[in-house]
Amino acid sequence: MGRPRILILGGTGEARLLAEALAARGDCDILLSLAGRTEKPAAQPVPVRIGGFGGAAALADFLKAGGYDLLIDATHPFAEHISANAAFAAEATGLAAIALCRPEWQRLPDDRWRDVRSIPAAVAALGPSPRHVFLATGRQGAHHAEAAPQHHYLIRSVDPVEPPPALANVDYVLDRGPFTLEGESALLKQHGIDVIIAKNSGGTATYAKIEAARLLGIEVLMVARATASTVRTVDTVEAALAAIDHLFPSAMKRGV
Repeated sequence: MGRPRILILGGTGEARLLAEALAARGDCDILLSLAGRTEKPAAQPVPVRIGGFGGAAALADFLKAGGYDLLIDATHPFAEHISANAAFAAEATGLAAIALCRPEWQRLPDDRWRDVRSIPAAVAALGPSPRHVFLATGRQGAHHAEAAPQHHYLIRSVDPVEPPPALANVDYVLDRGPFTLEGESALLKQHGIDVIIAKNSGGTATYAKIEAARLLGIEVLMVARATASTVRTVDTVEAALAAIDHLFPSAMKRGV
C-alpha cells in the first residue's frame, strides 16, 4: 500500500501529541477532525477539519470517500456519542480503528469522593441545604445546575456558557487548562467551595483541582465514565504509535 491515510477524531491533548508525533515521522497522511465546540481551538501540527460529520453513517461515507486506512478516536473520555459513531463507522466500512483514551483517575486514601453516574445525579446528590459548588464539568453540562438553584455555583469553562443557566447565585471563570495546584487551591478558597462536581476525565491537565480538594478536605462528586469504546483501546500516545506500526509495518518502514 502507499502512505497510510489516517483520520484522527481529536479535541484532546493526546490527539494533538499523537498528530505531532505522526507528522514528525512523515510516513503517513493525517487529518485531524475537531468537533468545533471550542471557539478558539489550540494550534495543531497537521491539517484540521472543524465540525461534525452528521452522524455515524455520514462519518462512514467520509472515511470511504477519503480513502482512509485507519480511524483513531482520540476524543474526550466523555464524548460518548462521537465514540459510538466512530465504532459504528469503523464496523460499517471494515476499517481498522483504535481508541486512544487516557486512564481514569484513581481514588487516593485522603480523597472524599462520591461516585455518581451523571451530572444531573451529581446535582441531585448536593442535597437541599445551600452549598458552594465548583461545577468543573465545562459548559456542556452547566444547565443541569438549574435543577438545584438553592446552591451558589462557580462554573468554569473555556468559552462562555450560552445561554447562561437561570441561576441567582453563580460566578463564571473562563480558563483553559493545564491548571496548577497553587492556582486551584486559591480558587477554591476564594469562593469558599465545599464541594466539587467533576468528570473522571483522567490525565494531568485538570487533575490539580482533585489534588487541591484532597489537601483541603473538600468533597468531590465524581461523574463516572460510560462504557468504554468497543474498538481496540490504548491509553498512551506511545501505545497508539506502536499499534499503527503493527497495522502498517511495511509502509511505516518504507516511509513512502
